[in-house]
Amino acid sequence: MQLEIGKIYTGKVKGIAQYGAFVDIDGGGTGMVHISEVSNTFVNAIRDHLTEGQEVKVKVIGINEQGKVSLSIKKAEPAEDAGNPDKKPFKKERRPKPHIYEPKKSIPQSEMTFDDMLAHFKQSSEERIGDLKRSTDRKNGTRRK
Repeated sequence: MQLEIGKIYTGKVKGIAQYGAFVDIDGGGTGMVHISEVSNTFVNAIRDHLTEGQEVKVKVIGINEQGKVSLSIKKAEPAEDAGNPDKKPFKKERRPKPHIYEPKKSIPQSEMTFDDMLAHFKQSSEERIGDLKRSTDRKNGTRRK
């Protein structure tokens, strides 16, 4: 029997290796299921999911020039969520970053005296210089105590 790419077959797990499992396909030869094709979840140890002699459904996903057959168990399973439009694939939720800096409420410039403006200027310039020093200290790997 000739295997066809894209078709689903039934087979038995013949051997298990660290990187995958070898499956005897009923009437069609042997193929390998790579560890990444065993389950839709992360597989750390393949023996947690498969045992030798276990009957599995596999999908032929490729045949190379040497005749080696690549199989997939996860692609042979029917799409469970295909009929459920509410179920979406997992996406990492992006949350807006909280605002850390909130400017101080200041007096409108029209009501500020020269001394108030000078004091405001001195304060803001000292803050900026301090920020620059901290930034360069972090880049240089030095700290002042």
